[in-house]
Amino acid sequence: MTRIRTAVAAVLAGLALALVAAAPAAARADKLKLVVAGDGAVGVTIQATYADGRRLDQVVRLTLTAVGPDKQQVGPVQLEPAPEGQGFYSSGPVLTPGTWQVTVNAPAPYGTKTTATVQAQVAQSQPPPTPVALNKPTGDQGVARWWPLAAAGLVLVAAAMAVAMLFGRRRAAD
Repeated sequence: MTRIRTAVAAVLAGLALALVAAAPAAARADKLKLVVAGDGAVGVTIQATYADGRRLDQVVRLTLTAVGPDKQQVGPVQLEPAPEGQGFYSSGPVLTPGTWQVTVNAPAPYGTKTTATVQAQVAQSQPPPTPVALNKPTGDQGVARWWPLAAAGLVLVAAAMAVAMLFGRRRAAD
């Protein structure tokens, strides 16, 4: 009977320790830190972490609202996770060029709200590639064209000479 009581007491103590250890982890998940910035064009990017600096380990449904030039309003827009990694979110092109006050909200149990100023601008495009002349060799390109042909010709000449020498020796031996 004493062994049973000891085993039950050990199991209960283990459960109590597990609950005590889990309580601080649950308390840490109460708040999020949201870093809001422009994406270089007319979108917004958000990096979400726990307030204590840990990476966000689950998807949180963040919403974005924005007030821009001439009191234009956008949102609420539900943000989707971005492919950059855990805790990264992107709005896509939702703003017009100008200065915007962007607010991002995290739902309960996080209850976090962050507001930032974002400068939206027209997306920059890459310049078109410069055309390359295909008819005029420049620099060593002329050498690059004839070198493989010359090497193949030398190999063929050497092979022909080797065959001729082999047959020449056979005739002399007969």
